[in-house]
Amino acid sequence: MNALRWLKSLNSAEQVAFLFVLLFGALLLASIVGFVYSLKRRNDGVDDETDLEGWQRFRHELNIVWVGACLFWAAWVSGPVGATLLFGVFSFLALREFITLMHTRRGDHRSLLLAFFVILPLQYVLVGTRHFDVFSVLIPVYSFLAIPVVSAMADDPARFLERNAKIQWGIMVCVYGLSHAPALLLLEFPGYQGRGAFLLFFLVMVVSCGQMAQYLAASQLRRRPLARRISRSFSMRAWWFGVLIASFVGALLYWITPFKVGQAVVMAFIAAGAGSFGALVMKALKRDAGVHYWGNRSSITGAVGLLDRIAVMCFAAPVFFHSVRWYFKLPL
Repeated sequence: MNALRWLKSLNSAEQVAFLFVLLFGALLLASIVGFVYSLKRRNDGVDDETDLEGWQRFRHELNIVWVGACLFWAAWVSGPVGATLLFGVFSFLALREFITLMHTRRGDHRSLLLAFFVILPLQYVLVGTRHFDVFSVLIPVYSFLAIPVVSAMADDPARFLERNAKIQWGIMVCVYGLSHAPALLLLEFPGYQGRGAFLLFFLVMVVSCGQMAQYLAASQLRRRPLARRISRSFSMRAWWFGVLIASFVGALLYWITPFKVGQAVVMAFIAAGAGSFGALVMKALKRDAGVHYWGNRSSITGAVGLLDRIAVMCFAAPVFFHSVRWYFKLPL
């Protein structure tokens, strides 16, 4: 209790500094332990394919946590405007990565120009100017209707529905979903002004810890895959373990948010659960595209694997944002 009082007595800058030390210290320790473990495996001559696959998966999940932590740091340092621009760049790169691995035709060029150079920047302008009412419907409503209209004008009916569905899915995930992360910085809670970065930190931490816990549970528990042809590691046992750990982390971090303990637990559960199911959906899309990673290593496509690292956030951020705004009845 004394430690909690001490933490609450710190100003926002001191709390952020403390969180940075705690977060990056833990990540550095995990990276060192992982590096030592890999050296031990090499010295022992361990060459088990299953063990190697598990180690690579662990490193992948740890890299996701590192990316999330660095995103939070960059967002906090750059402020609301800088964070909005930063996430706009990430959306652009993620959407480019998504599109490069999907089959498009010449008739899609107009729709893609509309997506990249009109819808994407307009979405982030609406975020930065706090027009959350229009921001919430621009892509699900207006973009949904505009993309096929522009595509039809190209006079190419071949696989029309399939092509437009792929473009709209890319916009929804890479632009609409991710744009809710900087929107968290701009939510205005009574008595919580100027502390939106903590909400983003809360989201990143609970989702990342949930993913790590789910991976560890999947590697240790008896597997009963929910969708075997999409992911052999995704099971409801591991999912429950991951979201419960995320809820526990949320309870530990409630003091940096406007939530009470119970509210923090519920919000963490919702965010981690949505992010985990989102990861499963993105795996299904990768299987459909015929790749194991969004960063396609078999050809030069411009894809570098960014979407692999932010896919969970693309699903967790909008669900968390709207759950918070709805529950606390925050104005648009």
